[in-house]
Amino acid sequence: MTDTLIRRLTLATASRLLLLLALCASTLAHSANTLELVPPKSASPGTGLALGGTEQDAEPEFLPVTEAYMLSSWVRDGSLILHWDIEPGYYLYQQSFKLTTDTGVELTPHFSESVDKYDEYFEKNMALHFGSATLTLALPADTAPFNLKVQSQGCAEAGLCYPPYDDYLRIDPGQQSADPITTETFHSATGTGDTASSTTANKGRGLWAILALALAGGVILNLMPCVFPVLSIKVLSLTGANRQRAHHHGWAYTAGILVSFAAFACLLLVARASGEAAGWGFQLQSPLVIAALVYLFVLMGLVLSGLIDMGSSLMGVGQRLTQSQGLSGSFFTGVLAAVVASPCTAPFMGVALGYALTQPAPTALLVFVALGFGMALPLLLLCYAPSLIRHLPAPGPWMDTLKQLLAFPIYLTALWLLWVLGHQTDSDGIVIILLGALLFGFALWLRQHRPTRAAAKVIINIVAIVSVALALVLPVVALKAKPTALTSTDHWQPYTADTLAQLRREGRGVFVNLTADWCVTCLTNEAVVLSTDDITDAFKAHDIATLKGDWTNGDPAITALLQEYERSGVPLYLWFAPKAQGKAVILPQLLRKKHLLDEFALAYPKQTAH
Repeated sequence: MTDTLIRRLTLATASRLLLLLALCASTLAHSANTLELVPPKSASPGTGLALGGTEQDAEPEFLPVTEAYMLSSWVRDGSLILHWDIEPGYYLYQQSFKLTTDTGVELTPHFSESVDKYDEYFEKNMALHFGSATLTLALPADTAPFNLKVQSQGCAEAGLCYPPYDDYLRIDPGQQSADPITTETFHSATGTGDTASSTTANKGRGLWAILALALAGGVILNLMPCVFPVLSIKVLSLTGANRQRAHHHGWAYTAGILVSFAAFACLLLVARASGEAAGWGFQLQSPLVIAALVYLFVLMGLVLSGLIDMGSSLMGVGQRLTQSQGLSGSFFTGVLAAVVASPCTAPFMGVALGYALTQPAPTALLVFVALGFGMALPLLLLCYAPSLIRHLPAPGPWMDTLKQLLAFPIYLTALWLLWVLGHQTDSDGIVIILLGALLFGFALWLRQHRPTRAAAKVIINIVAIVSVALALVLPVVALKAKPTALTSTDHWQPYTADTLAQLRREGRGVFVNLTADWCVTCLTNEAVVLSTDDITDAFKAHDIATLKGDWTNGDPAITALLQEYERSGVPLYLWFAPKAQGKAVILPQLLRKKHLLDEFALAYPKQTAH
């Protein structure tokens, strides 16, 4: 099964590898004085990043605090369990854990095993947690539901100490649930939000946190194989642009992305208001949208390969819009980047978009704009960095060669979309779109011929128009989405709400995987984590039921589950511990084997010890 998933991922990811090699070969080596992160002699927990150093110092790369320390929480057997999965090279201070209820009471938990080490800042031995940290708090049977503020603080061994970080949870012992809540929800319960001004301030802080998550998710989107080819082409176009006006191109590119994300947000909000079960990437549930993207990428590939000269005809408008050296080219390249970003989901996006779709339209629109601005930000910053632009090679014949090379990952993207289309329809759907692409190519080839006779010109134009018309009509007439028919394969069962309820009544642990064929992040997780021997053996050893929900063509039951956990799209991974009540533990969008195995070990301590 792993081999099959890896072959599926090849079409979606090989483009990124080819582009990275191409860009590395085309750029000149350069060095510049930069401000670097270096390990300080003693890192204060509240100081954040330590800046300074010399050019000889190595520049460590630090993870965001929510990735360095990932918190999972649940209630089981009358106890609240807080578990942090800690990345290698990072640790948490045991003395910095602080649990405070919404009534101001500080709770004292039981800590998992720690390591005593001398800390230069505190000038004494400190209890440190490496790899993982687990706090267990006994809950009496008559404990009423309450809100809990969980404060933690950690450092990286390379020299960065994070400021204290707060998580907020709603603990319901009766339902055996420990669910994340927003800052304003916690403060409204503590009485600090009694006044209108305090409530407004808390909401503002919560919104700013969501906007920061959306911005970070947008930045990471640029590394996804859906977006990277388009971004690379735009970076190359800067070599031929007036470098004194590069920032104009950056803002035009940014405007294209922002307009596209705003339009997508409006479309999504209108669809949801009319009762449609819509979320991030919902447009890719339509075979016609997939067909349009296939045509787009095939035509882009042909143009980059130099096989077709679009010329100045009406059919060259699309190429001129994205390939133009003017500001319109930058704008429509941004539009194209936003369109092809839809199959991808980056870290932080799930929380931000899930929040956006539960808010009023202006707030939701603001979150989508923040996501788009984050996506545009890397190129925009590059346009404001003359030292970096100067190190881009001067325009020359090498650009034609490189553009031809960039065509191949574009073709691979088209092949991947064809594979998605085959799962949405059937093999006939693939043949129809290939025939349509052939008709497009034939029409464009005809346009290269310019006979002198008027009659020949008329015939060529008629045949070209008919070919294009057939290419456009064929998908509309012949493509029909087939119902999703996920059958039990290996250890996976199709997800239904009834199946999940029955398995939980039986007291079994349940792992739910909500995925889609057009979701690159989903396929990556399945190939590198869920299909590995370690994970499949753990599923079998603990008799964990595994349910898969396929959202490729849309499914109201899956959409309902996404909405229940305030997520706008896939992937979503849920872990229901055996005999646990209440909601599931939401796992990260980027899965790791160690994190999953730790979750299973906590749920099955006797089996793990045995």
